[in-house]
Amino acid sequence: MLTTQKQIRALFWEAFPDLSRRKITDYTGEGEMYPTDTRCAFCDFLDALHRDGQISDALADRATL
Repeated sequence: MLTTQKQIRALFWEAFPDLSRRKITDYTGEGEMYPTDTRCAFCDFLDALHRDGQISDALADRATL
């Protein structure tokens, strides 16, 4: 069972090495964010981990890329 966000992110990047890690300017123009494809893939990945019981409800709620 995964217990930290760091573990989730490491597993995500290992599973999806071809997704862009380059951050782009966010919608406000003041910060940075990952491209939409990367963010959507992370959400789907996180949801799958949660459904499979590999992460807790609390960790699924707070995990971010």
